Amino acid sequence: MNNEKLNSDNAPLLDDYIFKRTFTRDDPNGILRDLLESILNIKIKNVQVLNVEIPKDLLDEKASKLDIRAEIDNNKIINIEMQVGYQGYIEKRSTLYMSKNITTQIKIAKQYDLLKPSIVINILNFNRFKRNSYHSIAHMKFEKTKKEEYVDMGYKKEDEIATDVLEMHFIELPKFIKKNAEAKTKLEQWLWLIAGREDKVKMSKLDNPEVKKAMKLVEEILSDPKEREIIDAREIARLNYNSGMAEAKKSGIAEERQKNEEKLKLAILKMQKANMSEEQICDILNLTKDELQKLIES
Repeated sequence: MNNEKLNSDNAPLLDDYIFKRTFTRDDPNGILRDLLESILNIKIKNVQVLNVEIPKDLLDEKASKLDIRAEIDNNKIINIEMQVGYQGYIEKRSTLYMSKNITTQIKIAKQYDLLKPSIVINILNFNRFKRNSYHSIAHMKFEKTKKEEYVDMGYKKEDEIATDVLEMHFIELPKFIKKNAEAKTKLEQWLWLIAGREDKVKMSKLDNPEVKKAMKLVEEILSDPKEREIIDAREIARLNYNSGMAEAKKSGIAEERQKNEEKLKLAILKMQKANMSEEQICDILNLTKDELQKLIES
């Protein structure tokens, strides 16, 4: 598997809502700390989640991007995000998150040396970079010294990192799957779980209790009727956003319109099974009652 996306039906942690709920409903000094330690390759004493709440516009897929923002050991600000669909601007998005982590400290940090490093972690269900690594770490680095600008200062080795307050991580899951790692490290165990390949690593024999705890939490979330309703409704919101109904009507392409209508019918059926009212369905799918009735009857 090179650039093939994983199926979220078999890998529930790929869903950003399930991912956030799993790693924030438990004590953050349990599974979240263990995951962060495995990615950052450091020991962490304490983790504090800064955005446990779920945004009010949860069902607006365009507006809601669920991330986990946390502070570790009172000296680093972390953003960790699950990205399922391909995004060609992921680096810019990460830069914005990283910058916000810095700018939000301005009122608190009276001196530059009090600024806490900002680290953004992206777990991607697609390949983005032309790199032979599934885990790429980026810093702000100096360019190589130009010959015409060289000054002999006696340095055996020049500094490479311009600042230690900015750091990005990109984990590309399709590359990880292609590597077919044996789950010997904590990071490998976590990524196999996220990729939905528990059988691959024989989870019953894992030596990491936090991974097992995460597995149990995922099962609890999926079996909780209230959580299930939110998950299904969010999936329907995604379906509505991606259906492209407005574009199909504008272009007049009958085939595209038909495909989108079939998707909407499926969404309506799921919402009816969830006992949602016609008003709720029309509001979420941006339909009039007449349009809804025509779709039901067609």
